[in-house]
Amino acid sequence: MIGDIPGMAVLEYGAADFAVVRPGQFVLCAVSGERIDLQDLKYWSAEFQEAYRGAAEATQAYLRHRAVAAGA
Repeated sequence: MIGDIPGMAVLEYGAADFAVVRPGQFVLCAVSGERIDLQDLKYWSAEFQEAYRGAAEATQAYLRHRAVAAGA
């Protein structure tokens, strides 16, 4: 299970910040699967409860989610 990766945090993402549900050092990018150290985490979606490595991944996820919602 992905939540069982040693050192991986579990977060609850809010609009302006996140809360730590389970302490750890990093999360995984929902688009690339790359490790994001918590001190470097700047992009996430409160709506989809996902973390993103950067602006490009956040935009890609946004467009993907919108396409699914639109039935494309």
